[in-house]
Amino acid sequence: MIVHRRTVSAVLAVLAANALLLTAGCSSDGGGSADGGADASPSGATSAASSPSAEETPPAKGAVTVVRTVAEGLNTPWGLAPLPEGGLLVASRDQGTITLVDEKTGEKTELGEVAGVSAAGEGGLLGLALSPDYASDHMIYAYFTSASDNRIVRVIYDPKRPAGDQLGAPDTVFKGIPKGMIHNGGRIAFGPDGMLYAGTGESGDRGLAQDKKSLGGKILRLTPEGEPAPGNPFPDSPVYSYGHRNVQGLAWDSKQRLFASEFGQDTWDELNAIVPGADYGWPNAEGASDDAKYRDPIAQWHTDDASPSGIAYAEGSIWMAGLKGQRLWRIPLKGTTASADPQSFLQGEYGRLRTVVSAGGDRLWVTTSNTDGRGAPKKDDDRILELKVS
Repeated sequence: MIVHRRTVSAVLAVLAANALLLTAGCSSDGGGSADGGADASPSGATSAASSPSAEETPPAKGAVTVVRTVAEGLNTPWGLAPLPEGGLLVASRDQGTITLVDEKTGEKTELGEVAGVSAAGEGGLLGLALSPDYASDHMIYAYFTSASDNRIVRVIYDPKRPAGDQLGAPDTVFKGIPKGMIHNGGRIAFGPDGMLYAGTGESGDRGLAQDKKSLGGKILRLTPEGEPAPGNPFPDSPVYSYGHRNVQGLAWDSKQRLFASEFGQDTWDELNAIVPGADYGWPNAEGASDDAKYRDPIAQWHTDDASPSGIAYAEGSIWMAGLKGQRLWRIPLKGTTASADPQSFLQGEYGRLRTVVSAGGDRLWVTTSNTDGRGAPKKDDDRILELKVS
């Protein structure tokens, strides 16, 4: 068990960052849920937002260039985590393994299997995140489906051990998230406040999303040790927001504001600006609603055009991967609103897109998801792409 020792100044820094987050917030895999290069409105995407704050607005039109294919021949890639020393960690949903990809050569080295993964349907080894103290503890956090639930564990990565045996035994950080053949959520990320955020699904049981005592259909906020994070909106609860159907994308903008993507059922997929304690409506609302008690998305798409999974922030926009939509969406931001209609790229060129991660500056890494049972794999699928965006 790893014990994290924090100095008083570090604790104060975390609390200050958390306060900033709260202040800023207050101002199926294909299921339900394909088009690109054109404006979103004609193809069914719309933007909806309140008045934007006074800050720089990115151009209404952006651009995407595929710089290169970083790696090929990946099996059901899901989570992707860049290492500070170089290299990309990739989780295989179905195999339950973590592979190290050399981002310069594309060489793949299997580090090992995460014990306890029970892959079925949309479940398996899903999101990855590095410990905030990775430089000293070499901990990798992983969200996966076990025989009984969805859970978050951490494992030590020891590069000095032989390939295939470089992962330690899982230390369970958090468990009890409902599992199902569908809607397992799975994205995890450490926020600017040093806390661990997790997007969960309602596992096909719609009522769980509105039950604040359930962990399904939520965004959770935890300490690195898996306790409810200080300052959460509900006392002694890990629940940060609720009323979600299946959250698979989490990203923060340059002002530390949280955004999340969400699968709709038959009508609308969503990109939401997350407010602590807010209700995002599912199953009572899908997309924008005329009921003021539900938070409306800042952009929404017909489910054939998106089925969103991972998101990342770069160049003033959120970039969102589309599975069934088989495209990359750009949502330019002004504050917590969409400043122009969403714009899509790469429609049908690489098939299903799963994960988007910032590679720094104007670069993104994007993974395809054609070997997941719902795609049409081409030779050398699945792959990691490097994109230049603006």
